[in-house]
Amino acid sequence: MIAETSTDDMLKDLSKKLLYASGLLGLYHRLRNADRLTVVMFHRTLSPDDPRWRSCDPDYTLSTRWLAESLAFFKKHYSVVSLAQVLASRRDGAPLPPRPLLITFDDGWADNADYALPELRKAGLPALLFVVADAIGTRQPFFQERLIAAWRRGALKVAELAQAMRALPGTEWHPAGESIGELREAIARLEALPAERRNAVLAPLMAALDDGLRHMVDVGELQRLQAGGVALGLHGKTHTPMKQAVDLDAELSGARAALAECLGRGGPDAESMSFPHGSFDDAIAQRARESGYELVFTSVPVLNPVRPKVGWLLGRTGFETDAVVDARGRFRPDWLALYLFRKPAQRLA
Repeated sequence: MIAETSTDDMLKDLSKKLLYASGLLGLYHRLRNADRLTVVMFHRTLSPDDPRWRSCDPDYTLSTRWLAESLAFFKKHYSVVSLAQVLASRRDGAPLPPRPLLITFDDGWADNADYALPELRKAGLPALLFVVADAIGTRQPFFQERLIAAWRRGALKVAELAQAMRALPGTEWHPAGESIGELREAIARLEALPAERRNAVLAPLMAALDDGLRHMVDVGELQRLQAGGVALGLHGKTHTPMKQAVDLDAELSGARAALAECLGRGGPDAESMSFPHGSFDDAIAQRARESGYELVFTSVPVLNPVRPKVGWLLGRTGFETDAVVDARGRFRPDWLALYLFRKPAQRLA
């Protein structure tokens, strides 16, 4: 049975390679997606010899080599567009080129300036960075990534986190083991807690969560990114899921004001934003629009129709490592083609 399953998997994998190599997938894409805007969502990109590599979240971090290969794939199959081009379509109905694709990065990681920017410039491609306003210039404010980093460094065990959770009434949890899956289960439980209760759980663990490295972008790096063709948008003020925000106006309008202050008064307002953790509903999306954001990006994995013009609420497709890299660490353009080309087309608003 094991041999049969293995052979079946090998045949399926070979069929994917042949389908892509034959050009049929590319033809399907050229015909189906000519008038659909694909928006891809990256997070981090690092060189494996960077000290931050050994503790980053592996699901949301591409090596620089994999990013370069992804950019080459985009140039082959898409017309990569800038935020300015998408805004022009939204405002004036300016036509976008066939098979348009917008590259975005979430959160505001310093490695976007260290590694993504050089690869983008080498490829001659624009991009859009959604930055968390309060994270600018900090070391690592997001508890989720700090927990994963500490676990990967061996500074924290899932059992220790579970013990800290059991110390607070109503958060008791017993993990089945020490896997990253169990850690992500713990993180999901912590995300559901009010901030003060979550902070009480994490307080005794804070020393283990500090690796002494700066992970988030600073003002100088933001300016360098802008100069290199990376537009800036917002990803909330504090990275709080919008459905859990105590002060939604602070997360929306407040984020714009904070970014403008960081960049110096008189700087351009951010015209776009994306929802942290993909958390939103129709009312929140409308509030974002009323706050002055002309383009609002979700994490709904759909392709966006562009005629008669681009909508104001847009879907994005997440770019996790396992969508492009196989178990042997090889970039797989056939996987990426099957992953991206067949997403449903839908106008969200």
